[in-house]
Amino acid sequence: MRRIRILIADHHEVVRVGLREILEAGPDWDVVAECVDGMEAVRKAAETEPDIAIVAYALPLLNGTDVTRQIRSRSPNTEVLVFTMHEAESLVQDLLKAGARGYVLKSDAKQHLIAAIESLASRKPFFSPKVSGERIRAFFARPDKEGSTLTNRERDVVRLVADGQSNKEIATLLNTSPKTVEFQRAAAMRKLDLSSSAGLVRYAVRNGLVEA
Repeated sequence: MRRIRILIADHHEVVRVGLREILEAGPDWDVVAECVDGMEAVRKAAETEPDIAIVAYALPLLNGTDVTRQIRSRSPNTEVLVFTMHEAESLVQDLLKAGARGYVLKSDAKQHLIAAIESLASRKPFFSPKVSGERIRAFFARPDKEGSTLTNRERDVVRLVADGQSNKEIATLLNTSPKTVEFQRAAAMRKLDLSSSAGLVRYAVRNGLVEA
């Protein structure tokens, strides 16, 4: 029987250690890489070509949606399982569109993580019961919710603002200019009808762009 190769991406060491202990208990599972940020996850996925990438949503540098999209683009045989505390509908919709095939809430890990790995290893999707069934199908059947008019880059800027980054720091991370970041930040605030950075932070937390 072929062994299943797994990548773990989470910026919390205690989470990575816990996941590794669970996964290495499986007789046919090997953890081939551990990553602490989104860019490292994309790079190591390309290098190791895992069967499954377990990706936390709130990763530094690149969030779970961007990591999922890039892994699926560069390593199309890798299934992505998002592992997060958030169940916001807009977040699940974005991740599905990016190519995620699994979504497990951290609160459901004990009950469902092993089943999720087994399902994705068989090329079948798996979602925590709280976000499964009719609810997932409904995401694609109805108009986009609040904030869906943000571009991917505007969402990145909102996430990084909520993460406490300055315009200059965001510009460095996104390889652009502080003036462009300022423009994108203002555009996001206008679309969301917000008037302060505190409002952006609340929006980001409410929609799962960062962890509370």
